Amino acid sequence: MIEVGSRLFWRGTLALVIGSFMIFANVYVTQPLLPMIAKTFSISPLQASASFTITTLTLGISLLFYGPISDALGRKGIMVFTMVGITLTTACLSQVQQYEQLLALRALQGFFLAGLPAIAVAYLGDEYTPDALMVAVGLYISGNTLGGIGGRLIGGFTGEWLGYSATFSVMAVISLVCLLAFYFLLPSSQHFESKPLRVGLIWQNIKSHLHNRRLLTCYLIGGFSFFIFINQYSYVTFVLEAEPYHLSPKFVGLLFLTYLSGTLGSAISGKLAKRYAQANILVLGTCIFMFGSLVTLGSSIWMILIGLLINSFGFFLCHSTASSFVSRHAKHAKASASSLYLVFYYLGASLGGFYLDPFWQYSGWTGVIIGSWIILGFVVLAGMSLVRFKASSLSHEVS
Repeated sequence: MIEVGSRLFWRGTLALVIGSFMIFANVYVTQPLLPMIAKTFSISPLQASASFTITTLTLGISLLFYGPISDALGRKGIMVFTMVGITLTTACLSQVQQYEQLLALRALQGFFLAGLPAIAVAYLGDEYTPDALMVAVGLYISGNTLGGIGGRLIGGFTGEWLGYSATFSVMAVISLVCLLAFYFLLPSSQHFESKPLRVGLIWQNIKSHLHNRRLLTCYLIGGFSFFIFINQYSYVTFVLEAEPYHLSPKFVGLLFLTYLSGTLGSAISGKLAKRYAQANILVLGTCIFMFGSLVTLGSSIWMILIGLLINSFGFFLCHSTASSFVSRHAKHAKASASSLYLVFYYLGASLGGFYLDPFWQYSGWTGVIIGSWIILGFVVLAGMSLVRFKASSLSHEVS
């Protein structure tokens, strides 16, 4: 098994960070372009957001497919195959002329984008020691945040300079470079044990995970946290593009540098998990997220940026801890368990815009924060239930 700090640890972890960067840069590249897309195709903010949410929707659904397939056929080959598909669909997106074509290709891209997220943590669970797993998951998820930042910066700057079509051309070249680096860096699996691919067994594993109270609670925490977090960013682009800020797409893209605090939150989550119960970290991260949301209500652009920095740190501290929690507490079919977590996660991203839109229509950004607090309050209660469950389990063991 791969130990923390070994040469293989850094090779494998770097490969997954690069792969993660590629995935999430492609997912989020359209987000700073939403106001531009809305104007270009004469559609509403909610319709423009579909260029993002259709991708997360198909990504989330496809996760149910890749986890079980990788349990049967292996990890690395499937991840490489899907990264090839991403590169090709990104190149095709640079040629679209109609919004319907854009949506169709983004939906197809979502299918390929699900491959690496569905399998990466399971690969780590197969090959890494438990301590190495916790550290590597935090670093891997930091790649998510870097990809989110990178994709939005590419979208904002390239979109304003050359238009949205050229943005996808640039993204296709970057994706090809990431694909090659991933292929040569990631060690081949040494401890993978193939399991028969049976539909009945897949369904049985899914039901087993959903009947596991701790796993289901963690799924809901991840799903509803992302439900709010990512859609706050979609709506804040419209806030900053309008009066009194009037930010252009490239400066809206810079807004997503606030994800850097999330990179820090992800990176330290593994170290915190060695000292404190993971359930407590989930609650802490969500409370930080709620506080940051309040800070964004300040009228100054600096208050908005500070609030988003706090949000990102709290959210990714929660998310990376939840990902590791699932891998540690799934007793079997770890890829299926991790995939199911991400199904909830990305379905949350796809549906959150519909939930927040009435709040936005009623009271603008203040309404969005009110709607966010309602959901995040329930997330805190869910985290507290895990804390109580842990406490009751320890009490039972002592007695």
